[in-house]
Amino acid sequence: MAEKKTKDEQFLEYIINTLADHPESVKVSRSVDEMGVLLSLKVHPEDMGQIIGKSGSTVRAIRHLVRIVGLRNHARVNLKIEEPEGARTQGKKSSLEELKL
Repeated sequence: MAEKKTKDEQFLEYIINTLADHPESVKVSRSVDEMGVLLSLKVHPEDMGQIIGKSGSTVRAIRHLVRIVGLRNHARVNLKIEEPEGARTQGKKSSLEELKL
């Protein structure tokens, strides 16, 4: 039986699937602890640039929207984007490290 997704997961998946060129590779996982809800996002390496946006503006907007959905459901929600395997090149910082997200 498939696990029922929460509103915050459904909302995040909808936004990311709309932005991504490879929506089939979008994976959202949810964990809850004493700090609140953590949504972890995995996307295709080619979609990272579209999800992060110029100077991190797109991911910043997505984080704000996800937090608003969480507030409506009385939860503190944070978003973490997991870096795809093989995305880092030797000697260079990843785009996530550069933005200090």
